[in-house]
Amino acid sequence: MAINQTQQPLDAGRPVPEADERRSAAEPRPDAGPGAQPPEQAHRQRPSALEQAGGVRGLIYSALPVLAFVIGNNIGGLKTAIIAALALSVVIAAERLLRKESIMPAVGGVFGVAIAAGISWWTGSAKDYFLIGIWSNLAAALVFGISVLARRPLAGVLWNSMTGRGTAWQEDRRSRRDFSIATIVLTVIFAARFAVQQYLYEADEVGTLGTAKIIMGYPLLAVGLLAVAWAARASHRRLRAAEHAEH
Repeated sequence: MAINQTQQPLDAGRPVPEADERRSAAEPRPDAGPGAQPPEQAHRQRPSALEQAGGVRGLIYSALPVLAFVIGNNIGGLKTAIIAALALSVVIAAERLLRKESIMPAVGGVFGVAIAAGISWWTGSAKDYFLIGIWSNLAAALVFGISVLARRPLAGVLWNSMTGRGTAWQEDRRSRRDFSIATIVLTVIFAARFAVQQYLYEADEVGTLGTAKIIMGYPLLAVGLLAVAWAARASHRRLRAAEHAEH
C-alpha cells in the first residue's frame, strides 16, 4: 500500500504532453540546422526529371532549334538553316540564364545544336543535322535491350541510382520483371525512333525528318517514363512491405 501511495504522486505529477509538443517531436530539431527537413519531405522535394529539363518550357525550347533549322533550310538553304538554329539556341540559353534557371540545359542545348550544325556544314547536307540523334537512338536501343538480356534492366539501375534506393530491388524477382518491362518499353521507343528517322534520312526528307524528331521526342519519352514510374512504384511498395514484415 505504501508503494502505491509513493507511485501515485509521481504519476500524478508527470506532465501529459500536449498536442503541440507531440507535433513538435516529429519536426526537425533546432540543432539539425536551419535547412533540415524530415527525410520524407526532402525526398518529395527532389527535382523531377521534367523540372531538371526546365519544365514544360524547357521541352518546348528543345524543339525550337529543330523547327528553326527546317524552316531556315526551306527558305534560304543550309547556311540560313544553320544560322537560324544556332541563333535561336543562343537566345534560348540567354533567356534561361536571365531567368536564373539551371545552366546545364542552356549550355547543353547550345552545344548540341552547334555539334549537329557543324556536322551538317562539314558534309554540306541538311539532313546530316539529324545524324547524331538518329544513331544515338540506335545505340540507346542496343544498350537498353542488352541490359534486359543481362538481367540488369537499365531502367531499374538508373532509377534506383538517381533516387538513392540502392540495389535491394535486384534481389526481388518481381521488381526485376517490372523494371525489365519498363526497359523494354524504352528499347522499343528508341528503336522506333531510329527506324522511322533513318528511313526519312535515306529518303532525304529533311522537313519530314524534323517533324518526326519533334513528334517522336519528348511525347514518346513521356510514355517510357510513365512505364519506369509504374515499375518503381510497384517495386518500392513491395520492398517496403517486405522490410516491415521482417521487423
